[in-house]
Amino acid sequence: MLMYSSEIKAEIIRKSIHCLIALVPFMASVNRKFTLIFLIAGILVYTFMELLRLKSIRVPLISALTALAARSQNALRFEMGPVTLGLGALLSLLFYSSRDNFQAASIAIFALAFGDGFAGLAGKAIGRLRPRFLFGKSVEGTLVCFIVVLITSSLVSKNIYISVIAAIIAALVEALPLGDFDNLVLPLAVGFAVQWMLGA
Repeated sequence: MLMYSSEIKAEIIRKSIHCLIALVPFMASVNRKFTLIFLIAGILVYTFMELLRLKSIRVPLISALTALAARSQNALRFEMGPVTLGLGALLSLLFYSSRDNFQAASIAIFALAFGDGFAGLAGKAIGRLRPRFLFGKSVEGTLVCFIVVLITSSLVSKNIYISVIAAIIAALVEALPLGDFDNLVLPLAVGFAVQWMLGA
């Protein structure tokens, strides 16, 4: 039970960092170019710090943060999650936004930040039903992903049809056994569908 509790606490810390990616649409609405540069710089800095961590070279504060991002089973391997997280937001911003329209990118990034983030937390904390077709994921986590993306998409788009489609796609992608690459596939798939529906 104590081990389970520590795993939940570690997951809460990781998912809190994960949810910070939701700031990207707000930053981009102020300055899109700066936000793109910020994301690229963040990915590069994290990559460098992670390489230092693997060589047991510690940098005050930053090493502690990169260690938090690493799951215990990946402690001796490069942790790809933050890289794919940053890339997912970066590519969503590049592909699904313009200088004055961030709707599709915002829905995609919020799906990544909150849908995927809360699904992982729910799966770890309350996930009990794990049928084979979900590849080890839980029904509870997938359902939480659907609900959270439905809510955030509705707040952004004010369109229930777009919101339901975005939520279905997010839940389906989140249920796939993609590992850290769901951080890339989920926002790109959601963003593509929303962009297409907005243009239809």
